[in-house]
Amino acid sequence: MTDPLDAPSSPAPPLVIVDGANVVGSRPDGWWKDRKGAAERLRDRLAGEGLPGHPGPVEIVLVVEGAARGVPSVPGVRVESAPGSGDDHVVELAAASPGRPRLVVTADRELRRRVTELGARVAGPRTVLG
Repeated sequence: MTDPLDAPSSPAPPLVIVDGANVVGSRPDGWWKDRKGAAERLRDRLAGEGLPGHPGPVEIVLVVEGAARGVPSVPGVRVESAPGSGDDHVVELAAASPGRPRLVVTADRELRRRVTELGARVAGPRTVLG
């Protein structure tokens, strides 16, 4: 597997933006009963494992929305509660860092289109869920 963050080097570590609602919703494990708890479990997995298959340091941002808002950040994962649409917030984050490698983790086709237009790479939920 090729590293989804292979790109020209940048002084800042690659930015990995995780569409929390989409990734959590990709597995029918009862997440809908406790959306905040599901987001916390994803955050903790990301903090413990980082980006599987990528050996170097990365900056991980988990975007949450709706009932999952208010999940706190932990060392290794910054959690951002989207003020409105989670997808719009993911796009804003990707647009704010044009000079560095960016990877957006989502299966949402429209979001994928929007962020690739900004030069970000995309990967599906299995990238972080295994």
